[in-house]
Amino acid sequence: MIDATHDAGLRSWVDSANGHPDFPIQNLPLGVFSPPGSDEPRVGVAIGDMVLDLSAAHAAGVFSGEAARAAEAASDGALNALFALGAGPRRALRARLSELLAEGGAEAERLRKALHRAADCAMRLPARIGDYTDFYVGIHHAANVGKLFRPDNPLLPNYKWVPIGYHGRASSVVPSGTPIRRPNGQRKRADEAAPSFGPCRNLDYELELGVWIGPGNALGEPIPVGEAAGHVAGYCLLNDWSARDIQAWEYQPLGPFLAKSFGSTVSPWVVTPEALAPFRAPQRPRPEGDPAPLPYLLDGADQREGALALELEVLLLTPGLREKGLAPHRLALSDARHMYWTAAQMVAHHASNGCNLAPGDLLGTGTISAPGKEGFGSLLETTQGGKRPIALASGEERRFLEDGDELILAARAEADGAVPIGFGECRGVVVGGGA
Repeated sequence: MIDATHDAGLRSWVDSANGHPDFPIQNLPLGVFSPPGSDEPRVGVAIGDMVLDLSAAHAAGVFSGEAARAAEAASDGALNALFALGAGPRRALRARLSELLAEGGAEAERLRKALHRAADCAMRLPARIGDYTDFYVGIHHAANVGKLFRPDNPLLPNYKWVPIGYHGRASSVVPSGTPIRRPNGQRKRADEAAPSFGPCRNLDYELELGVWIGPGNALGEPIPVGEAAGHVAGYCLLNDWSARDIQAWEYQPLGPFLAKSFGSTVSPWVVTPEALAPFRAPQRPRPEGDPAPLPYLLDGADQREGALALELEVLLLTPGLREKGLAPHRLALSDARHMYWTAAQMVAHHASNGCNLAPGDLLGTGTISAPGKEGFGSLLETTQGGKRPIALASGEERRFLEDGDELILAARAEADGAVPIGFGECRGVVVGGGA
């Protein structure tokens, strides 16, 4: 729904919000932070370069009705309870925040006391994650990886019929800025007679979106695809770090395990479906010859507006680039419209067998690659499994990630007549492990 909160002429009395690349007043994402000098987790709202403490604003008496109900639900330092309320209270909170933070807002002076400089705050995970599931909806990534192992038949027969996914490790999902330790594991090259145990040799990133679950479903009660969008509380960026050499040895016959469970980084701000309303797009038509989704995965409204016009970027900052004062190297520029399945289809399929989703559960889309090499969402694709190294302006080369390398994911939503919004950064630096 497009409403007054999306007005392109709307400006904020928080000066840094006006023209901010990620967090203008038209965005208002939710997150969890600790204010300066405190370890207490508190729910906040990003507005420009500032964070509004939602509990402090609520204590100032500026909310009523459904907006107050939403603010009260966020008083325990996590977003799970607010997610559980669904779209109605969340929309009411957004509408009231837009009024309060707009130029000329009557409560500006009272709210200034609830603002903190974002640079002085510590960001935390937005919610207590009960379960994390990673999908594989980036068809270009699936095809590129398949070509490395099955040149004549890159996509397995089920790919265009079923949203593929696996259950990941919720306990190792970390917020942006958390260092990622190079994992140990069993790995075996083709020229080695037996596997060895030691640090990952082929560490990689994966460019993904994260989907936060709002209201859940009871065990045994599927979520119809036409209702699935109502179970999405918001989106973030997700880097699903991958140990490719460990993965290649262990994944048969049961799929990803230790190669994926050592760390997954998310951007800390939850961009709500309401903020993304102007950037909804039709799901791209399937190529001729592809099967139509089965009826439980097919909904007309979802096909008309279930995709997102969202540019996705990956930057690499190496020790050499940092040392020479050079800019990060762009590894990829992709778009969320390259997803073969929508978020609603992911949710509906996940719950189709009666699996119970819960507020704060996290779904990953899988790697979202563009068709061309400039948009490949992993080094596995970009370097052809390490065969074609990337040359950097610092004189360095990269086949896979080295210790000290920092990956930065970013996203930008743009549409005619709308103020662009972003997600904030999703950063992680690789630190050495030990054998």
